Amino acid sequence: MIGMLIGLGQLSTPYALENGGWVSAFLLVGIGVICAYTSHLLGKCLAKNPKSRSYTDIGQHAFGSKGRVLATTFIYLEIFMSLVSYTISLHDNLATVFAGTQLRLPAWASLYKSQLLTMMGVLVALPTLWLRDLSSISFLSSGGILMSIVIFTSVSCTAIFQIVKANHSIPALHLRKIPAISGLYIFSYAGHIVFPDLYKSMKDPTKFTKVSIVSFASVTALYASLAFMGAKLFGPEVSSQITLSMPRHHFITKIALWATVLTPMTKYALEFAPFAIQLEHSLPNSISSRTKTVVRGAVGSFLLLVILALALSVPYFEHVLSLTGSLVSVSICIVFPCAFYIKLSWPQISRPVLALNVILVAFGFLLGVVGTISSSKLLITSLERARHA
Repeated sequence: MIGMLIGLGQLSTPYALENGGWVSAFLLVGIGVICAYTSHLLGKCLAKNPKSRSYTDIGQHAFGSKGRVLATTFIYLEIFMSLVSYTISLHDNLATVFAGTQLRLPAWASLYKSQLLTMMGVLVALPTLWLRDLSSISFLSSGGILMSIVIFTSVSCTAIFQIVKANHSIPALHLRKIPAISGLYIFSYAGHIVFPDLYKSMKDPTKFTKVSIVSFASVTALYASLAFMGAKLFGPEVSSQITLSMPRHHFITKIALWATVLTPMTKYALEFAPFAIQLEHSLPNSISSRTKTVVRGAVGSFLLLVILALALSVPYFEHVLSLTGSLVSVSICIVFPCAFYIKLSWPQISRPVLALNVILVAFGFLLGVVGTISSSKLLITSLERARHA
């Protein structure tokens, strides 16, 4: 669960805290608590119907075929937009790693160096989409956790050894920026689509709530400490990815940059897994296992190339990440689990629990709407500015 939760969020929380003000840390922690609660709700929904095995199954059990279609649509949107964000991160960090390197390109290749490096990075990661064995994908996930620890340690060392002095003051609150940064905070906790699979794979599913509490508490503590560290170290100059703000000449920065470059490569297969499993289930049983692997790998490879093209066309990490959080993740992490639980528990649900879940649905919907509008405006403005430039 921690492996699924930790990802791009740790790169963007310092930027979000600096832009939203230190008061916005309460929003970060509050969203973490809410998402831990909704994770618990998914477990209760699965307990009510042992036949449900996935997020989409819960949607169907609650609202029939419409619930399944809605859940599936949002899941695929989140997977697609998350992978675009990971690829943008790969692009930005690879460009920084090889900032002083000269690459000779053919005259016909109208590509920037950073674009060519990103294409090479994606091609290296492409074979991981052909993996069928969940234990192999799990191994890649553990690599992602290791990279996250390396990034956190690198930023901590930058502060501890005073490579950069932490002498910046963090503003109290920028209220007008809260809608945009709320999407960054929500995306940091996006992982609910695989929680039903985790629940079903546990030897003792009754401990799922404890797992959720420990996982979300650990991740929230990491995000909050990294956010304050980054904001204190770099102040208004902090980048939307903390690694890009670190002093480039230092070897600790090089370690952090390489860890950030490797993170997307460990995440592609993991993020793609829900779609790949659903794709295999939809294929006829008469098709051989080898043919299913080929279809799965070919579709995954094609989608990753589409994602690469989109990431190179819209290289605005913070706006794409915020839009993903506000448009998609808020529904998957907050709105849908509460709505599913209300529908499935309607005869037995108490008034206080009903009121709590209705409030959370309204809160999630409001946060999603204002965040989507704000991040969309910022993304459009950035695209227009780049076009005129």
